[in-house]
Amino acid sequence: MLAGALTALVSSGLLVVAGPGVGGAHAAALCPGHKVRSLSFATGSAVVYKSGRYVCAVTLAKRAGARQYMSVGLQARGSRAVVDAGRFTHHAGPVTVHSGHRCVRVTGRVGSKSVGSGWILC
Repeated sequence: MLAGALTALVSSGLLVVAGPGVGGAHAAALCPGHKVRSLSFATGSAVVYKSGRYVCAVTLAKRAGARQYMSVGLQARGSRAVVDAGRFTHHAGPVTVHSGHRCVRVTGRVGSKSVGSGWILC
């Protein structure tokens, strides 16, 4: 019975991620916390969420569906960047870092276009 319930939960979570188009509501399902920044660029947007001392980011494609190169990077000042990159249909990420009270830097790319935040949330 527990295995069946777990399977149903996993299946429903995958339907949210694999559903047609990824908008703001879907990004919220990918990252915990509240949205603190959205960085738009020609082919998508990098969305940043904060929950306690953790920061999470995801890059969303403006036109979801076709496989294309996407990446999202998140770095807390003084630490190494955490990056998710590859050929995806909807989004890259989520990636999460423990920021404490440190600034973070976010990067996002969809196809040949990209965005970078510089140090934010200081």
